[in-house]
Amino acid sequence: MTTFWSLWITFITIGTLVGVAIILRWCVKDKMGVAPGEDMGHEYDGIREINNDLPKWWTYLFISTFIFAIVYLALYPGLGNYKGLLGWQSSDQTVTSIEESRASIARAQENKQLVQYAKELEDADAYFGEAFRKLAMTDDGSALRPIPEIAANEEAVKVGQRLFLQNCSQCHGSDARGQLGFPNLTDNAWLYGGEPEAIVATVMDGRIGEMPAWIDVLGEDGVKEVVSYTLSLSGRKVNAREAAAGKSRFVVCAACHGTDGKGNPAVGAPDLTDNNWLYGDSRAAVTETVTNGRMGVMPAWKDILGDEKVQLVSAYVWSLSNQDK
Repeated sequence: MTTFWSLWITFITIGTLVGVAIILRWCVKDKMGVAPGEDMGHEYDGIREINNDLPKWWTYLFISTFIFAIVYLALYPGLGNYKGLLGWQSSDQTVTSIEESRASIARAQENKQLVQYAKELEDADAYFGEAFRKLAMTDDGSALRPIPEIAANEEAVKVGQRLFLQNCSQCHGSDARGQLGFPNLTDNAWLYGGEPEAIVATVMDGRIGEMPAWIDVLGEDGVKEVVSYTLSLSGRKVNAREAAAGKSRFVVCAACHGTDGKGNPAVGAPDLTDNNWLYGDSRAAVTETVTNGRMGVMPAWKDILGDEKVQLVSAYVWSLSNQDK
């Protein structure tokens, strides 16, 4: 915060407290010019105003809140850049990356600084950390449990679901069925493979999927023909001539999607022969994809969740499409 705004906030805050103190003192002192208990000479709807003192309980309560405000502003930050006598802060506002945030939290915990976020994380780890480790780790604590084993534990799946709702539902939806541009996690269409190890790798390290734009290579007619051929792979009715021409042009796509169009999990290339379309199955949507390409990013969660939570989330995701296992 700049010096100007720090002084501005301090002036307004202290000015308000001084103003309140003056008003309170004015009200406590009888300056009405009429003896206590006497009629003030005002009447409204048959009600006469009497010069009575403020109720003692109200006056004392007002004074106590005024004192509380002064003590609070002395102990905690509230006056611009003033840090307060206790040195309390909600979080370290200087960090610009996850690495800096983790280092700042560790430093605050080690030095017993009053950083609220660091303290809450420490308390949460003390309270919940052991529960996470018990569900995700083997009994001797030497290794992580296999995903199918965790998925067979109803309590572990519920915990994984809560972690999913907190961290993953913004993109994949609370029911994990995804939305346009974000995969449905409840079916068997996996861009990078649906095996437990593949799911863990995706959650841990994230994914970057890029579909290049082909308009400069294929031209408008070429894009139209490739789109027709691509749609025909999933049984759609298309112009036969365009599809035939598109098949010969599909060679530029085969490097990722395969000559049969069934995709390649190694590079996240989708299967084009099914009816699962990440960005929409209309001709317009597919044309947009081929023309301008697509760029999808799945962030890495290992530094945010840690090994145990990643294992629990992965087990929940795996269980969604393996209910009978």
